[in-house]
Amino acid sequence: MNLVFGALIFWVSAWILNAKLADSALADTRAIKLLVPVIFGFTIIGVWELLVRGLSVPLVILPPPSLVIETASQNLEILWKDLVQTFIKGAFRGYVLGCLSAIFVGILLERFEFLRLGLMPVASFMAALPIVGTAPILVMWFGFGWQSKAAVVVVMVFFPMLINTVAGLRESSQIQNDLMRTYAANNWQAFLKLRLPAAMPFIFNGLKISTTLALIGAIVAEFFGSPTVGMGFRISTSVGRLALDMVWAEIVVAAVAGSLFYGIIVIIEKGITFWHPSQRG
Repeated sequence: MNLVFGALIFWVSAWILNAKLADSALADTRAIKLLVPVIFGFTIIGVWELLVRGLSVPLVILPPPSLVIETASQNLEILWKDLVQTFIKGAFRGYVLGCLSAIFVGILLERFEFLRLGLMPVASFMAALPIVGTAPILVMWFGFGWQSKAAVVVVMVFFPMLINTVAGLRESSQIQNDLMRTYAANNWQAFLKLRLPAAMPFIFNGLKISTTLALIGAIVAEFFGSPTVGMGFRISTSVGRLALDMVWAEIVVAAVAGSLFYGIIVIIEKGITFWHPSQRG
């Protein structure tokens, strides 16, 4: 019970520290904005460690973070191969193909009204299809290699990306379009100088959403067939052996990879849409 009491003290102390930092005069500085979530994250990990050990929680229920870190450090080569197979070969390739094709189709829908009226309801319907239903079908179509995982990712990211692209391209107001016509701008010039820049925040919103969908889709697809490598394969086999520490190690790697991928897209967005009100300051 000493560890449980220590977890409570640790949580309260960290809470008070974070509250003081968030309410301080330096709360708006970059250092404090970075320090507060870091402290909060380490607090959760520390409390998790103390409670699991203090309450003697079985490994099959929840392993302590220290064991997860130890397992990860002992299996770095396996984790790296799984990351390459799932993220780089499957998720990233499917992400690029799905997002680029969605942007291209979105431009066509914005240009031709009958396509938008016909395909947007279909896109909304397809976006609602459960991945656990479509993944085994695509695995049967494209085989057990990375191609089937990329196909699942394309299906997952295409429709959210398409909806955001079309919404962004229609963001410019009628007054702005009329102004472009008074400047004698043709459709191509109006697209490049008005509608596409106005759509960039929406496009990047779709890109950010798709970063998490891509990794989830690739991992789920590996549950239905994969080579003897990959995050989904490793998680499913480790669960069968009750090796929950390895399962959590894969989850941590997937979370870190997904967060870094999301962060890269955010950095690119800040550089391209620096003029947008959401990026100022």
